[in-house]
Amino acid sequence: MTFKKFLRDHLFHIAFFFGGMIVLDIVLWLDPSMRFAKATLLYLDLLLALFFCAFLVGLYVYHLKWYRTIQTRLDAKEDSLNWPLTGATSAEKQFIQHYVNQLLAYHQQSIERLISAQQDQKNFIDGWVHESKVPLAATQLLIESIEDQIPEDKFNQLTDELIQIEHYVEQVLYYSRLDSFSKDYLVQEYDLKPLVNQIIRQNRNYFIQKHIQFKLLGADQTVLTDAKWLAFILNQIISNALKYTPDGAQITVQIERDEQGVWLSVIDTGIGIPAEDLPRIFDKGFTGQNGRYSNQRSTGLGLYLARVLSEKLGHELTVSSQQGSGSTFKLLFPFLSYYNTDDDDGLFGKTHSADK
Repeated sequence: MTFKKFLRDHLFHIAFFFGGMIVLDIVLWLDPSMRFAKATLLYLDLLLALFFCAFLVGLYVYHLKWYRTIQTRLDAKEDSLNWPLTGATSAEKQFIQHYVNQLLAYHQQSIERLISAQQDQKNFIDGWVHESKVPLAATQLLIESIEDQIPEDKFNQLTDELIQIEHYVEQVLYYSRLDSFSKDYLVQEYDLKPLVNQIIRQNRNYFIQKHIQFKLLGADQTVLTDAKWLAFILNQIISNALKYTPDGAQITVQIERDEQGVWLSVIDTGIGIPAEDLPRIFDKGFTGQNGRYSNQRSTGLGLYLARVLSEKLGHELTVSSQQGSGSTFKLLFPFLSYYNTDDDDGLFGKTHSADK
């Protein structure tokens, strides 16, 4: 708190002091039994005013340490919630200090309850996802067992719907694990082409049914990443390209290398993204015009998860598109030197591991 604000807060006391001094001067001047010269009264008033000003300055200095303690907490913002308020030197300050510390204690208790509830919810979701995979796998086996007994179009439709269910279940699982990402990744060197081919095999039915051609261009490159999380990211991008690419079109994955790092581009010849939607396609829950008006179902989570997980892995996901001409999603794997400096070991400064 500045001295100007301190004086403003004590305007009532200042007015009361000088008002009282004026009343005293009037009484002394009008009392016939006491004779004071004007100079004497003015001198007395000056002395009293100086003493009062010195008192105000001393009072401000006395409270200054307390004010600085409060200001330090204000500057710390949310970090100030982690330590109690101290430094009270009077009963009034102790009362305020006790009140603030009680609020901090109540806040901490609320946060702990919230974290506990979120952990319970996460455990439930993880358990639900893993339990759901068992009947999904059984359903897949049943569908394969009756492949010769039903029409081909019905078989393909059942297979597609089952894949969609598995896709949405995976989205739920990865979304629930965002907060615990640091405990569930293993960064190592991986070749990109095997990872890309793995995702293409998972989506081969869509490529076949929609007669979409696939091309993988460029020399294979080795990057630092987590194979499981990267596979999920690529699956979101490839699935999105398949969803909005018409039958008989083409999807190309291109691998390049420059001074920044390794680039993996997914290029489709689909319907493209409207210019007004382009800045928001990575926002959580955003489906855009394509998701609202096409016959494709969209949760608005796929690209959001792809962007968030890319950032957590130290990758960079960008997109460019022109409506009616297709879209290009680019994933940058920066070189190790971009992350590892003399003073700071980044995510890729060393190999991290955790239980998968």
